[in-house]
Amino acid sequence: MDQRAELSEFLRSRRARLKPADVGLPDFGRHRRVPGLRREELAQLAGVSVAYYTRLEQGNGQNVSIEVLDSIARALRLSDTERDHLTHLAKPNQKKKKRSSRPAHALRPQLQVLIDAMDAIPALYVGRRMEVLGWNRMASALFGDFAARPPEERNFARMVFLDPGTRNLYVDWECKAVEVVSALRLCAGCYPDDRELSSLVGELSVKSDDFRTLWAAHTVQEKGHGTKRLHHRLVGGMTLSYETLRVPDDHDLSLVTYHAEPGSASEESLGLLAKWGVDEQAFPAAAERGA
Repeated sequence: MDQRAELSEFLRSRRARLKPADVGLPDFGRHRRVPGLRREELAQLAGVSVAYYTRLEQGNGQNVSIEVLDSIARALRLSDTERDHLTHLAKPNQKKKKRSSRPAHALRPQLQVLIDAMDAIPALYVGRRMEVLGWNRMASALFGDFAARPPEERNFARMVFLDPGTRNLYVDWECKAVEVVSALRLCAGCYPDDRELSSLVGELSVKSDDFRTLWAAHTVQEKGHGTKRLHHRLVGGMTLSYETLRVPDDHDLSLVTYHAEPGSASEESLGLLAKWGVDEQAFPAAAERGA
């Protein structure tokens, strides 16, 4: 990806979302010709010259200091995740992530054994491009049979934006879509030369209007835990909590687990899903009820 263009577009999008009143500046209403803050206003807040900030917003960030980036981040009211993303874009070698020695699309057998032992909850391994590299029986029961998908389609970004079944699974699909795009944005900032990621973004931009719109918004956020409201076609509605854990010797690989509140209706539904698994033919009544 073009790192200079990414830096330029990110800064413009963050500046455009700020209103003068947000930072204590007078708002001249209809006399303003740009959305959000002017470059001059942002430069003043950050304590840098207008010319300096303009060069940075044009994508020339190779000589910018961390201190200046921190000042601009504060002026733009960036979150910690957005601040790190800005640093990766402006100084890609400053916080270069250690690449894993694990071959692409490979998973240590011991890690698969671990999630297979988690027989009561959905668990899966996800790579930095949202590719699903390992899963247990319950994950297939919840999200669909991963083994039946071609390897290139075992990707949550493709599933969320291109697979109608996955879209219908998430009650709050828009929130999930933003999370997926944000994760890919963060990855692009850390790995600007990742050709597989560029290909994935290009494919989704062509095939999904929703993805294209969200990608252009330059939203970045990191959400490693929370709850998801799901509607499974066999067991109906469930509210599940999820946790995302980094694998210690491979920070590009995450273990994601889902569980229900003890004693809840969702726990009961998850228990039914554990009994039925992915074999709907063995339970025609359940399949008919979910149709």
